Amino acid sequence: MEKNRFFEEINGNFGFGCMRLPMTGDEVDLKQFCEMTDAFIAAGFNYFDTAHGYINGKSETSIRDCVSKRYSRDKFLLTNKLSDTYFNSNEEIIPFFKSQLQLCGVTYFDFYLMHAQNRNNYNKYKEYKAYETCFELKKQGYIRHLGLSFHDTADVLDMILSEHPEIEIVQIQFNYVDYNDNAVQSAKVYEVCEKYNKPVIIMEPVKGGSLVNLPESADKILRELNGGSNASYAVRFAGSFPQVAMVLSGMSNNEQMADNISSMRDFKPLDEREFEAVTKVCDIFKKQNRIPCTGCKYCIEQNQCPCDILIPDLFSAYNTYETFHSWNTKMYYRTNIVNGHGNPLDCIKCGGCESVCPQHLPIRDLLSDVADAFEHKRM
Repeated sequence: MEKNRFFEEINGNFGFGCMRLPMTGDEVDLKQFCEMTDAFIAAGFNYFDTAHGYINGKSETSIRDCVSKRYSRDKFLLTNKLSDTYFNSNEEIIPFFKSQLQLCGVTYFDFYLMHAQNRNNYNKYKEYKAYETCFELKKQGYIRHLGLSFHDTADVLDMILSEHPEIEIVQIQFNYVDYNDNAVQSAKVYEVCEKYNKPVIIMEPVKGGSLVNLPESADKILRELNGGSNASYAVRFAGSFPQVAMVLSGMSNNEQMADNISSMRDFKPLDEREFEAVTKVCDIFKKQNRIPCTGCKYCIEQNQCPCDILIPDLFSAYNTYETFHSWNTKMYYRTNIVNGHGNPLDCIKCGGCESVCPQHLPIRDLLSDVADAFEHKRM
């Protein structure tokens, strides 16, 4: 296995994301997690990722019991995160950080990320000097590399990296369905990382498992390649981009671990035929959309919506949610689309958008459907 080209201490480009671990009821199945850890390390990999909120705090303690207590520190790398829900002053950051070290059973973190950065919580990190505090922890040896994980639009990431050029790595949501999604903006966010020459960690490469159980027609396309599993094409797609240092996969059983190891131990980027296949799979998903919006933006560019509603982005998020029912879609809806703009409930039914729509969509009625999905059925 080749060493990581961005960080020599990382083996390969595949990491164990510990947000979705094997469970027995409400408890982590520690026996199976140990087995998965053993297989992962035996295959030559060494990168584990967690956060304090994962599995209601049980991810960190499970790592302590199944990784830290069972392997010497040079056998594994561990990433943790500073989440904004766990501090409300600068003085609370270091005690929280030290509690994470204790919960994980380690004396330092190899990577530490400012968690789930977006235009709203970034202001809190700035106000309480979270970046400065964590860089001081890095100087003291408690953190080896400092980065951020990100859930917002490309312009927000551009702002953060311009203000913090010392950030070493960026974790983003990235998969072949989200690549051109108007809400998630995976491609545009990735391009910002390229602009600032920041290595990228990929999360959600199989979109929470949604790219495993595909519609029959999409599944048939990948089966005709006579290659790996559906998950393997998704994970390899994510790893095929030059700025990607690490692809994380949250795995819940030994079978998923074995499948990912087989795909990533001797990693090969997708070839041209495979890229064409996943593009066809995306086309199938688009044809399943509940709202046949083409994203031309006439409704907001040729008609000035008095409520500042980003209609095409709302429709894109709605289609994604109806296809995958992913919690991430609701988060992106709130963070990226209605934040600072109108939400579908604000529509005053003036009809200006419908008068310029080339698809002649009943936009006013469709906005009611979007509201039912995102506003009336809040998580």
